[in-house]
Amino acid sequence: MSTADSPNDLMERIVALCKRRGFIFPSSEIYGGFNGFFDYGPLGAELKKNIRDCWWNDMVRRRDDIVGLESSIIMHPKVWEASGHVAGFTDPLVDCKVSKQRYRADQLFYAAVRIKGKIPDTVIQSLLSSKRISEQLAQELRTADGSTPQIVGYVSALENEKTVEELNAGAKNYQRKHSIQGELALISNEASEETKLKMIGQGENWAPSTGATEFLMGKPKDMTEAKPEEIPFIPSPATGEPGSLTAPRSFNMMFQTNVGAMTDGSSVAYLRPETAQGMFVDFKNVVDTGRVKLPFGIAQIGKSFRNEITPRNFIFRSREFEQMEMEYFIHEDADWAKCHQEWIAWCQAWLLSIGLPESHLSLHAHPKEKLAFYSKGTVDIMFKYPFGVQELWGIAARGNYDLTQHATASGKPMEYFDEATKKKFVPHVIEPAVGVDRILLAALCAAYAEEDVKDDKGNVEKRTVLRFSPRLAPIKIAVLPLMKNKPEIVDVAEKLYRKLKRKWNVFYDESGAIGRRYRRQDEIGTPWCVTIDFETIEKDGSFTLRERDTMQQRRIMEPELFQLLEEHVY
Repeated sequence: MSTADSPNDLMERIVALCKRRGFIFPSSEIYGGFNGFFDYGPLGAELKKNIRDCWWNDMVRRRDDIVGLESSIIMHPKVWEASGHVAGFTDPLVDCKVSKQRYRADQLFYAAVRIKGKIPDTVIQSLLSSKRISEQLAQELRTADGSTPQIVGYVSALENEKTVEELNAGAKNYQRKHSIQGELALISNEASEETKLKMIGQGENWAPSTGATEFLMGKPKDMTEAKPEEIPFIPSPATGEPGSLTAPRSFNMMFQTNVGAMTDGSSVAYLRPETAQGMFVDFKNVVDTGRVKLPFGIAQIGKSFRNEITPRNFIFRSREFEQMEMEYFIHEDADWAKCHQEWIAWCQAWLLSIGLPESHLSLHAHPKEKLAFYSKGTVDIMFKYPFGVQELWGIAARGNYDLTQHATASGKPMEYFDEATKKKFVPHVIEPAVGVDRILLAALCAAYAEEDVKDDKGNVEKRTVLRFSPRLAPIKIAVLPLMKNKPEIVDVAEKLYRKLKRKWNVFYDESGAIGRRYRRQDEIGTPWCVTIDFETIEKDGSFTLRERDTMQQRRIMEPELFQLLEEHVY
């Protein structure tokens, strides 16, 4: 990772590199861009293709129990009615009536500002008249003796790695702005009876004699948890003022379109919000034609579209994205928990195989109360991005819900006939689902590094390098003739380049000093550079191989070079 000063700084450097070197561009940039949409440049397109190819080869071609599928982006609208997307594929939306900005309610957090101490009537009246507190809270403040913290207002912050810090800073600023004397209670995600309060800005711990819990503000809440009587007093992140946020409401994230000559209710269709339903709808077709037996999987890579309320964090959450999903069908009596764990382990191992560091990966099991009613269990593989630990890959045990829903809605059976037991039943499914774009961003963040190195003259310079796994690197090797005005060197370099190009993506570069050419390849993540020099044409025909990460060089013969690539690029 980079030695950048802050996570925001690191992301800015990565985004700038992506634009500068042709990985990712804002979509429709000449028209000012289009929020939530991105274009992949020459190197980004290669990197994305390599991710897809690695996943497809490992998930489908190198296994005997999984087959592939490519379903259409626009499907019959009844597919989405049966799956529940038309009625229930929603996010909670909150509007700021002043700034006109919109927020996902579950990503907008708030907390009460609590002060321990007697609040003067003049301060209470000021808070009341500025609509920071309700009449009920004002009455409670007037009658309180000041021995326990009382609510004097609210603060808000958007979800990020430092949400709690921002809420605490906001609370301290609120106290200062409104000249409220007393001890400010700490907002904490770790609230418990054993938690001691820490005075903001003073760094000292203290435990109240009457017990900790009554002094704690508790965990911050998101806007979906806000009580109706609290909402008018929660400030908007855009303005810092209360009274402008609406109550959360449901917002359907599916993009609607029309199919055919008419534009009315009968022609309504949707751009798919996920690839999974195509695999469920085609389940019987695959069973009847694919000679598959349980357990088996159907895999698919394809575009999906979601009208996200607040696209953010570069390509992490966008409105058009690419998914790699697999539905693994198992017997109704199979040990689903064991199968679920096996796929969690497989997905973790695959992420390591493409170069993501184990230190950046973790698991998050969804609590039972937050699971869908049909789900038996969901575990997310999390990745430590610069903007926080976020979901990378979800592995869900979905039961037989999807197949049953489509069988009921379509009137077509979705049963599997078991030859051994002569029984028909609806299989259950384990679903590992991951986004290509999120893996690409994780690979970029993990690979990005800056370091001080010495040039040929001993001067220290900063090297920017992308330490991609050779499996993912957009360019596998660069061929560099030492001098472009020596025909005998150029001829050998061009012949080697053409041979390598038959199998791998190779870059030919003859411009500039050799050290500068190395730096250019480092910045785009090329694992190796091979230099054709005088020793190549005058001695044994060997080349100078330079390794990206160590910058070490050694002589290598052509057969050994091809063997190296075969071993590392698979």
